[in-house]
Amino acid sequence: MEFYAVDFFTKVLRRKSANYFSFLKNQTLTKFQDGIFVALERNMAQLEAYKHLQTEEQQKLKERMGKIKHKIAIISGKGGVGKSTVTVNLAAAFAGKGFKVGVLDADIHGPSVPKLLGLEGRRVKYGPPGAFPVEGPLGMKVMSIDFFLAEEAPTIWRGPLKMRAIRQFLVDIVWGELDYLFIDLPPGTGDEPLSIAQLLPEIDGVVIVTMPTGLSSLVVKKAITFAERLNMPIIGVVENMSGFICPHCGEKTEIFGSGGGEKMSKEADVTFLGSIPIDPKIGIDSDKGQPFTIAHKESVAAKAFAEIVEKVAAYRKK
Repeated sequence: MEFYAVDFFTKVLRRKSANYFSFLKNQTLTKFQDGIFVALERNMAQLEAYKHLQTEEQQKLKERMGKIKHKIAIISGKGGVGKSTVTVNLAAAFAGKGFKVGVLDADIHGPSVPKLLGLEGRRVKYGPPGAFPVEGPLGMKVMSIDFFLAEEAPTIWRGPLKMRAIRQFLVDIVWGELDYLFIDLPPGTGDEPLSIAQLLPEIDGVVIVTMPTGLSSLVVKKAITFAERLNMPIIGVVENMSGFICPHCGEKTEIFGSGGGEKMSKEADVTFLGSIPIDPKIGIDSDKGQPFTIAHKESVAAKAFAEIVEKVAAYRKK
């Protein structure tokens, strides 16, 4: 009798345990499902907020850039060719002609425009409309990541952060009305040039900087291909450091060879804008933070650069 009683109660306990565990399972499943729905709703809300923010930013970008008549990027597939020097002096040359000019230093890892324009240590000012560019020589409006960092602080960022920073430079900076915005891009065909191509599909064109050497031309050709694939009009090629002119006797020495930029232009069927010779005054002026086209207007290099400026201006009028 005791055996049957124990067996009976065991079966009852098993049945109740099974029901209890089934109840717990159903409760857990319900909570899990509720959690999924809550998470989905939260994600949908975040997605909608992100879409709204993107739409607002796109509208703001259109408004800000709509006030700038011409946008020109200076690019090169290779570093050390003097691209930033060309950017700053192009901007200074146009500003010297009475145009309202802005300069965007889009080189996130190696910003050099502030140094070249004597704006080191300057900081960005803020107001209700947004952040204001730093004012440089000849009234140029200048923006660089360097204005937000300590002098020796590196920018250790990956792609998404860099693209976000460039987007903010275009969207959140109060550029105002400009005739020209010159954009100094880092070497190569990576995040920064790609960001500018995507954010400014209406860009007027790019100026490509190279050196006379065959190695430089070989690498810079990639920048030409990059621009063509992204439908960025190519204004032309500048050959920098094209021979050294002795300040004493006037003799020209081809330190890095000659004609590489022009040859590359012909092969790629793009305009050759001209050559700029090596001049010690360029390095001295750069260290002083003044464009050589202003400081030494009568130098051979400045006169060669003036011809390039005229060709860029003529392209704009086409």
